[in-house]
Amino acid sequence: MGTAEKRPNIIFVITDQQRFDTIAAGGFAHMKTPTLDRMAREGTYFRQTYVTSPSCAPSRASLFTGVYPHTNGVFRNDEQWAFSWVQQLAESGYRCVNVGKMHTSPFEDAFGFHERHVVENKDRATARLPFFLDHWDKAIWARGFEKPSRVTYRRREDYRSSLGAFVWELPDELHSDNFVPAFAQMWLDCYTGSEPFFLQIGIPGPHPPYDPTQHYLDLYEGVDLPEPILSDDDLAAQPMALKKLRAQHLAVDHDAVVHLAEPTKEQLRRQRQHYFANVSMIDAQMAKLIEAVERRGVLDDTIIIFTSDHGDSLNDHGHSQKWSMYEQSVRVPAIVWSPGRVAQGRVVDDLVSLFDFAPTILEMAGLPVPDWMEAQSLTPYLEGKDCEPRKFVFSEHAGDRIFNGSEFMTMIRSQRYKLVHFVDSDEGQLFDMERDPKEINNLWDDATHQGTKQELIAEILKWRIRSALKTQGWTLASVKFGAHSGRTPTSNARQVGE
Repeated sequence: MGTAEKRPNIIFVITDQQRFDTIAAGGFAHMKTPTLDRMAREGTYFRQTYVTSPSCAPSRASLFTGVYPHTNGVFRNDEQWAFSWVQQLAESGYRCVNVGKMHTSPFEDAFGFHERHVVENKDRATARLPFFLDHWDKAIWARGFEKPSRVTYRRREDYRSSLGAFVWELPDELHSDNFVPAFAQMWLDCYTGSEPFFLQIGIPGPHPPYDPTQHYLDLYEGVDLPEPILSDDDLAAQPMALKKLRAQHLAVDHDAVVHLAEPTKEQLRRQRQHYFANVSMIDAQMAKLIEAVERRGVLDDTIIIFTSDHGDSLNDHGHSQKWSMYEQSVRVPAIVWSPGRVAQGRVVDDLVSLFDFAPTILEMAGLPVPDWMEAQSLTPYLEGKDCEPRKFVFSEHAGDRIFNGSEFMTMIRSQRYKLVHFVDSDEGQLFDMERDPKEINNLWDDATHQGTKQELIAEILKWRIRSALKTQGWTLASVKFGAHSGRTPTSNARQVGE
């Protein structure tokens, strides 16, 4: 990728809750995403990228450590992070900057970054979440406005019928998905250093509330949008853990989404229209980000990665948001774009894991990958080479305040099959993804598939045993350096990497 001559700048854009079927170039013609389409055409597009956990903090902590949640101990939101591989970049001479959401705990600890300009969730207006005022809160307050949240939306007469979908009513520049990218563009315009930089941009959308500005909502007026995968038979057949998850959303308006047991087709279409419009807003900001890199004069020396931390069900299978192992929750888009540095127009259909970007970014920077990292580098794909694909990807989630129907849920996915295991139940899910890509026909109790079921459960056991062996070095390092070793970019990262 040309790193021998000059170490590249790396821009790592992570949206929040963007499902895989939101890029037109991926075959989803309903989407309006000209910039992401361009990046897919001119870069390398990973079409089967799976997260290691279907909620914010566990997915991100896994990504920024290169190990699974069961290794780093971040099973739920608001659980403390240990150090991240960003420290290795900082130690090696990169200027490391975070603008926007990373969902670290503590929110503003360094974790290897020289600068952090933190923006968290769009809606934090509940006593269930830790109190925190981020840069976006302060910007809205300074302009004399009240921040939109479930507190303000509850005043609307249509609140309980809107499925979390509203039009942004403050000035466009104050929308989080404009504010964060604009802040990053400002940094690119004003930073005076000449060293290579690692710029992580955490865009809060399209996470709910689904709140695009009117202009982008209008793009989807009259467009034929895919309907949710939703039927009474599907709902009735789901394991009890998922029925309890659905009940939790029906009972509580998480993130200003009032989930409905029997939404109308118009309500469902309206929710999707707002969500897809929010993605198009982000797409427009990606174009401006590329322009800012060009203004800085470093376009030829910069690699841009675009992905998300997990997806959003949007009422597929009757669910709200994430916390399940259905495709819409656990599969995300991923593009690496840098004309002249990465393979152009390559579409990868092999199974990859989101946290595989950890060793990939270290290799982009010319750095060694710690031998305890469980993630696998994507570098061969970016160089246009053939490589041994993963046989399986894994995802996991512990019980929490919202996913409270099971102590622990594990997914294993091969190219053909997906199995979901609940540690405290005889129920589970098994889908033939070739014949049943919509995940309607659960084969868990099907007599002809018991061999496949037992094989995949055995692979989970092998994975967890090998994981413990692989990550022995991580375990020793985490004991030695402690939960707060990532506060400043010290020599710890280099020692841990060895």
